[in-house]
Amino acid sequence: MTRKERWQTLLDLLVERGELEVEPAAEALGVSAATIRRDLDQLAEQQLLVRTRGGAVLHGVSYELPLRYRTSRRAAEKGRISETVAALIVPGEVIGLTGGTTTTEVARALAARPDLATGSTGSPALTVVTNALNIAGELVIRPQFKIVLTGGVARPQSYELTGPLAMQVLGQLSVDTAVVGVDAFDPADGAATRHEDEAAMNRLLCERARRVVIAADSSKLGVRAFARIVSTDAVDVLVTDTGLSPSVAEAFEAAGVEVIRA
Repeated sequence: MTRKERWQTLLDLLVERGELEVEPAAEALGVSAATIRRDLDQLAEQQLLVRTRGGAVLHGVSYELPLRYRTSRRAAEKGRISETVAALIVPGEVIGLTGGTTTTEVARALAARPDLATGSTGSPALTVVTNALNIAGELVIRPQFKIVLTGGVARPQSYELTGPLAMQVLGQLSVDTAVVGVDAFDPADGAATRHEDEAAMNRLLCERARRVVIAADSSKLGVRAFARIVSTDAVDVLVTDTGLSPSVAEAFEAAGVEVIRA
């Protein structure tokens, strides 16, 4: 297990349990207690946790792993979802991408499509509108893509730009397909995220789009989160994995959402 993998596992355990003790953590990861102490010290230096005498506790009351530590969660499912979403995009479209691990994978899948390797004469293969700094950074090196990045204030956990400036820019644009990452999507309560500023940006992107596609693994479906993005009837397509329960899928379809299992 690499150091990055250990850190990911330690942070996941910490989120799950609320606190960690060195000896049980060492046993769970199959490493020495000294290694766990060093790992916890280094994570504390990054303000990802608070060290205690015998282990660590969460940093603050509200906790969210930074994006770089969430990329390995359900990686196989996200890979299939991203490729399926990317296949829905038509060359020449203007697409909107919110921030998040799944939408980042969608951006990478789009960059890998051979038919998007070049644009037509005078036109880009795709125009990508995003408020995610990491997505813009990955795609800007693709000359066949036109990248439009909103302004705004950056959230270090998700690399997303939010706030009045970001909304002012986005409000002047129109997109063909919005690809939205969520923390929760429930047939009755709609799509939601943990933070109201992100929800506001994602909601505006959906309003500016002809088609709304939600990309989410099955662990985020049939559950609720704090800040609603849009109601279920505002979503055209849900792309998820095969772990989606039949009853939840039927509820989405009854609400008019096309469900695609990748």
